[in-house]
Amino acid sequence: MSTTTTAIDAFTFTEIEHEVPDPGPHDLLVEVRAVSVNPVDTKVRAGLDAPRVLGFDAAGVVRAVGSDVTAYAPGDEVYYAGSIDRPGSNAGLQLVDEHVVGHKPRSLDWAEAAALPLTTITAWETLFDALRLGADSTGRLLVVSAAGGVGSVLTQLAKTLTGLEVVGTASREESAAFAREMGADHVADHHDLVASVRALVPDVQYVFSPVSGDNVEAYAELLTPRGEVVAIDEPPGLDLLPLKDKSITWHWELMFTRPLFAKTDPTQRELLEEVARLVDAGRVRTTLTTTFEGLTGENLRAAHEQVESGRTVGKVALTL
Repeated sequence: MSTTTTAIDAFTFTEIEHEVPDPGPHDLLVEVRAVSVNPVDTKVRAGLDAPRVLGFDAAGVVRAVGSDVTAYAPGDEVYYAGSIDRPGSNAGLQLVDEHVVGHKPRSLDWAEAAALPLTTITAWETLFDALRLGADSTGRLLVVSAAGGVGSVLTQLAKTLTGLEVVGTASREESAAFAREMGADHVADHHDLVASVRALVPDVQYVFSPVSGDNVEAYAELLTPRGEVVAIDEPPGLDLLPLKDKSITWHWELMFTRPLFAKTDPTQRELLEEVARLVDAGRVRTTLTTTFEGLTGENLRAAHEQVESGRTVGKVALTL
């Protein structure tokens, strides 16, 4: 079976036709209806030395299933973030392992659903895997870049599923307003982190850090002893020694860890199913703010440029 794909190298977006293999035992063949663009898409693209099909987030319709698939059938509407070691979602048809796929929230359209998976998985694993929080957890969580893709979902999950007080950070009124819409109790200026946070609260117990390189000393000041940080970036030369005096724990979060190293672990499927229920119950909302109509090279370039600008509020999606 062939499909049209927008293949990408570091400089060019090109539409090509290519053959799609038959589904493996645990694969779903999905007709993609919408995709979204994340910072990881732009990072992978920038580092390419050969063409590659990019894209992680997607929402679409199952067209065929592998021999061992039991949770899905042709016609099911699904959403997922896929895996970094397989061809991506910027295609008409995509193979994806059933263990990382959830049934699409019924109340969302394709673009609204495609905006959620990667950031939702990252936020969920931050709160409930790395920090081991739960419904009875209290304290303060500092969410850096709270209007960003992960931050806006993380804030919602923290306010919906835990007892945490959330301090978000933003640098513009537009992003501060969006962080408050997502449920942040306070919004600080992340360009003056220590002073602006302390003007709102005395300290925090937890930090979500998508931008870590210049913030370690600030985290050391703001966190209580034995506080915890979860980081998703990879700044070169990162120095964590300022955290030692307070015995602060540093966690790494990469939502591709399970698809890469625990391929039959159903955790991501289960959490996407739970978030779909929360969305349909009105307790969590999509973070989509911009939609491009059509998965074309021109639209993909515009979407990548918007994400790379560092000024994106919420998520950017493209419909097919």
